[in-house]
Amino acid sequence: MAKKDSIFKLQSDWAPAGDQPEAIKLLVQGLDKGMQKQTLLGATGTGKTFTMANVIQQHNKPTLIIAHNKTLAAQLAQEFREFFPNHAVHYFVSYYDFYQPEAYLPTSDTYIEKDAQINKEIDRLRHATTQSLLLRKDVIIVASVSCIYGLGSPSEYQKVNLKLEVGMQMDRTLLMRKLLALHFTRTNADLEPGTFRTVGNKVDIMPISETMQYQFVIGSKGIESIDKIDPVSSKNMGSLDGMFVFPAKHFITTESSKTSAVKSITKELAVQLKHFEKEGKLLEAERIKRRTTYDLAMIKEMGYCNGIENYSRHLSGKAAGEPPETLLSYFPHKADGTADFLTIIDESHVTLPQIQGMFAGDQARKKNLVEFGFRLPSACDNRPLKYPEFEERIGQVVFVSATPADREKDVSEQIVQQIIRPTGLIDPEVIVRPIVEKGSYGGQIQDFIKETEITIAKGDRVLATTLTKKMAEDLATYLKDKKIKAEYLHSEITTIDRIRILTQFRRGEFDVLVGVNLLREGLDLPEVSLIGILDADKEGFLRSETSLIQTIGRAARNVNGRVILYADIMTGSMEKAIGETNRRRAVQVAYNTKHGITPQTIKKAINDIAGELYTEHEKALNEELSIDMAKLGGKGVKAVAKLIKMKEKEMNEAVKELDFETAAILRDEIKALERHGKK
Repeated sequence: MAKKDSIFKLQSDWAPAGDQPEAIKLLVQGLDKGMQKQTLLGATGTGKTFTMANVIQQHNKPTLIIAHNKTLAAQLAQEFREFFPNHAVHYFVSYYDFYQPEAYLPTSDTYIEKDAQINKEIDRLRHATTQSLLLRKDVIIVASVSCIYGLGSPSEYQKVNLKLEVGMQMDRTLLMRKLLALHFTRTNADLEPGTFRTVGNKVDIMPISETMQYQFVIGSKGIESIDKIDPVSSKNMGSLDGMFVFPAKHFITTESSKTSAVKSITKELAVQLKHFEKEGKLLEAERIKRRTTYDLAMIKEMGYCNGIENYSRHLSGKAAGEPPETLLSYFPHKADGTADFLTIIDESHVTLPQIQGMFAGDQARKKNLVEFGFRLPSACDNRPLKYPEFEERIGQVVFVSATPADREKDVSEQIVQQIIRPTGLIDPEVIVRPIVEKGSYGGQIQDFIKETEITIAKGDRVLATTLTKKMAEDLATYLKDKKIKAEYLHSEITTIDRIRILTQFRRGEFDVLVGVNLLREGLDLPEVSLIGILDADKEGFLRSETSLIQTIGRAARNVNGRVILYADIMTGSMEKAIGETNRRRAVQVAYNTKHGITPQTIKKAINDIAGELYTEHEKALNEELSIDMAKLGGKGVKAVAKLIKMKEKEMNEAVKELDFETAAILRDEIKALERHGKK
């Protein structure tokens, strides 16, 4: 139930059920009491995201949700947008499609220059995130661990925003100068976020956070009108009295900070040159002098240079070793500087170790660059937050995981369990059988085949997990030899093939899916009623307590779910995983008995994204080209170019909706069309 003055209004067709009402109540009470750390221990399929949405609504504060990878963050952002359609739900991840950090390898004397490909749409979403945090309160940000990296000062970012209103005294030249000062780029072509163009007395602007165009008509008395224009159809979407235009870059250099930074960088350079000369490192001295002198010239003239983030300490006026400004700095804070927002860390057993490991890896690379004269020592202050610094900046936090680690459990003031599923489904039965062949028992592979045949006869599907990719491929081949329809799935399978395989599996085009680690978090396959975990007693990452519980949870969406652990010895991880699963089963069965609930297998529609896209692709090729592919002439080449442009638009729309799997498929189609156009 939302508070009367709540800034959030959750929209859903269902109410909390199972353990959700109690979990929501306890977590909100904990937050109201001032608990700094709580854990939601939610079994797979219990609706943890819906619980989080209810907590956000009742706690009534801006919220940061951190996930351990871009895909999971995108899925969460989509779900929260559905729950809060009238509020600012944003997606904040690294904007690199490809990123090779600057590095130096002393052993081979190899300098690797920074190489990166920026995804413009994700960059736009990042700017939309920071602008919403500065302008609104009803904000939910779903971010990856990139949120702990330096971003630029929010005060400087906000200070230099441009407020434009109808009637404001402003000529065209002055407006252009102000836009250039905000790092906008002038163009004569189609507008992209962060660009502007001029035609007569009109100035068209596309803000960095949007894909909509704004047209300013400049007259003798200044700004006469501001119209919102659809850049594709050129349709007028309405007039505005005024608007804010934020900088096109997060790292902003004002004149005062630029002057101060140049002096500070010059001073540091002199100190470093003396250090190298004293050490007899003349090559390193010449290297750092040449690079820094060039960067200083660019900062003086342009206010920006490639790699300007390495001078962030000087530009922000921070002391050596002081933590950088990050996305966390953009969230609201109380008068005493403490965080005034809620932080939720999803899949905390994976996300927290990531956050903890970022600083050490970054510093190891930076120290080599500094020692060999590629960067000044201050470059080390362009870094992610250390874990204690992160903790200081997040305020109240809720860890969310089906398998929280000891780290979360030890620091949590309250651990809230969410074991009961709204569907009444219980955790699967867990059976242990030997690996090695004994007597009439044929060993793990033969037993797995026997159980698989029984499961397939019932119309259900089977998962098998192995320790290596090679074992997954070999097992799939062996099953095919035994006339069992099987496929393997691992990290080397491309995006489009992965989607196709999963869709075919759910449809029953084959019956057994064999994999390694990809079969743990995130797979939602209700058709699966049997999971075989081969070599379960091989202790390690893939057979840890956490991994086993996560894998067992894949069979929790089917009423007939069973998991067979093949092992010759009972490891500590197995014992704990089986014990926790049996504990949950007992709670779930008791609840169902008390409330007269009959569990039902989850029914989930099977959407063949890949198939639909390829059907559209083939149809478009036939309709657009409508000639024999082997005889493409000038007209055909133009048709291919037109189709590529159409696909690029569809790809950008998919990214805007955070549907990165569809975007990846479209990207592959575009590459294929480009190759075809060159023939």
